[in-house]
Amino acid sequence: MATLWHGRFDGDPADDLLAFTVSLPFDRRLFREDIAGSRAHVRGLARGGLLADDEVSAVLGALDTVESEMAEDRFTFAVSDEDIHTAVERRVTELAGAAGAKLHTGRSRNDQVATDLRLWTKSALTDVAQRTLDLQRALLTLAERADDAYLPGYTHMQQAQPVLLAHHLLAHGWALARDVDRLLATRARTDVSPLGAGALAGSSLPLDPVATAADLGFARAFDNSLDAVSDRDFVAEALFDVALIGVHLSRIGEEVVLWSTDEIGFLALDDAYATGSSMLPQKKNPDIAELARAKTGRLVGNLTALLVTLKGLPLAYNRDLQEDKEPLFDSVEQVALALGALTGMLTTATVRRDRMRAAADSPYAAAVDLAEWLVERGIPFRDAHAVVGGLVRDALRTGGGLADLVAAHPALGSEAAALLAPGVAVSRRTTWGGAGPAAVAAQLERFRDRLEVDAGRCAP
Repeated sequence: MATLWHGRFDGDPADDLLAFTVSLPFDRRLFREDIAGSRAHVRGLARGGLLADDEVSAVLGALDTVESEMAEDRFTFAVSDEDIHTAVERRVTELAGAAGAKLHTGRSRNDQVATDLRLWTKSALTDVAQRTLDLQRALLTLAERADDAYLPGYTHMQQAQPVLLAHHLLAHGWALARDVDRLLATRARTDVSPLGAGALAGSSLPLDPVATAADLGFARAFDNSLDAVSDRDFVAEALFDVALIGVHLSRIGEEVVLWSTDEIGFLALDDAYATGSSMLPQKKNPDIAELARAKTGRLVGNLTALLVTLKGLPLAYNRDLQEDKEPLFDSVEQVALALGALTGMLTTATVRRDRMRAAADSPYAAAVDLAEWLVERGIPFRDAHAVVGGLVRDALRTGGGLADLVAAHPALGSEAAALLAPGVAVSRRTTWGGAGPAAVAAQLERFRDRLEVDAGRCAP
């Protein structure tokens, strides 16, 4: 069986070697990128006088045919096709003859695969960023529809202060905005062409990596050929970005699981975005939210796997780098599915405002408002905190009403007790970025502007 390196070896490779080293089952998805890189390389060979015009036409035509065959699932892979690069070159040579055998001139699979993967990753990062924007838009729509709905805000999973529902939703939206920032920054660092670095040291042939980079739509060409073929920072960064998106989605999923319980009941899921039980007829399960939590472990695992692979490698290319693709492909695929499913789930869910309001109207949630009311009257906050804390303790101990104790306290009275009325506390948050009506209205405008800007930044 002929291989790309058969001239150096006396016999055929062992079946066990081929079975263990083959990458075609997963890198075949890079066929469009591989063919795009090959086209640019052919044009570079022509500029260097290494291919005649008729050879260029023959090879480019063959590449067009191969792309059509692969896109339409008509391509017949051979046993000798170790990877997508081998498959494309073999078929091009079958179609273009001797001209096809010149396709690999001045090129190594080392710079070829790095080029393919950078092209794929640039596109994938754009797609994930756009899907993240879709989820942000869904959160914005829900926030706009929330009006004056409010719910308890929590710290340590204990009720802390009431917040507008819109404020809570936008908190997730801003976290996702940072994710978009990271994805676009990684895309910019990925936008470097390795083509022309060869196996590790470049080439003696008259090739122009800078012109080839521009031909492929890269922002720039590599500066160091050793670095170009060994660098997988962009894969690690992409995996980190996706893993952190997963962490943010997991947090949303955890809330949906809690909010959709009978005990809390803040949210009712649409039937199309929930599942039932094979045994218990009454069940309605938040499987999307649960899987969003679980798949985050998979995303973090993919990142960890690549970092462990990279940490012991010497310069330059090592076959270990074959292990960069499966984690990346898997993470991008899983986060894309999660973003779409969560967007649909949240968009179709029903918010139980009555349950949210009832939970947030506990007078204890306004305790800090009592302390701040005393501060406004000249009492040091630590002293005010102690006064209110004592009243809370007495109300819980005796089972009496906190409002009655506040009204009877000489430093407080009925004016302060009015702060404990339903819906009052949430209206008192007035500072920038806070949870009150005016601050949230301003925040909504900022978030709308941010989404508009980021939509432009996320263009391919």
